Amino acid sequence: MGLLGIDSDEATKAADATATQVRAAANGGALERAKLPDEGGLTGAATRLVERLLDIGIDGRGPFDSAEKVAETALKHARGDVEQAIRIIRRDHRQIGAVGGFVTGLGGFFTMPLSLPANVLEFYLVGTRMTAATAKVRGYDLSQPEIRSAVLLTLIGADSDDLLKKAGVVASGGKWSSLAAGRLPAPALMVLNKAIGFRLLGRIGGSTFARFGRAVPILGGALGAVIDVYMLGRIGAQAAKEFPPVATYGR
Repeated sequence: MGLLGIDSDEATKAADATATQVRAAANGGALERAKLPDEGGLTGAATRLVERLLDIGIDGRGPFDSAEKVAETALKHARGDVEQAIRIIRRDHRQIGAVGGFVTGLGGFFTMPLSLPANVLEFYLVGTRMTAATAKVRGYDLSQPEIRSAVLLTLIGADSDDLLKKAGVVASGGKWSSLAAGRLPAPALMVLNKAIGFRLLGRIGGSTFARFGRAVPILGGALGAVIDVYMLGRIGAQAAKEFPPVATYGR
């Protein structure tokens, strides 16, 4: 059993099983109930995680601005320069990640059971918004289901190619182009999102850095900040790659 009570192997198996449903739905087949491990806990956790990432990470809520608003602000500060706006978005979100990683790591082992779940959710929310804002300034419509799924796929990096392959989608070019070429129906995209949620949960469960590196008070805060900044940097670079410029902003 991994961190936060999540077994990374079970989460990976669940993601693979769910991916087969995507293939069936894309071919016009009925979505059958997947025989997944820990139906109540693991499946529910994956669904809730994805819903929060989409609802808050992309659309925003309360003090957490939407990706569209972040994109508009960055473009304004960059005076319309798209690539400069993307650099601003990456810089600002890495700064947010540094603060979050440092604060949640300050207490070390004694506060980790409470602080780490909050940091994990915050990290993925920040990564989601950074990716979605990057897509927006490059000209993508964040209301399109394919774009929203592509944003989530970017969070899991190299694992996304494997997941798309199992789902019967050939990953040629960016994640957005792969999903668009696959012409997945809405039900299949919803199941794909759940599979992504399983993969994200699997990463949480297998996080060695999170388990041991942040267990030391004060030092854990510094390490948490470094790790989050580094990982957000990778996600930001991947986002720029997966969402190449389109002809017209706001497509």
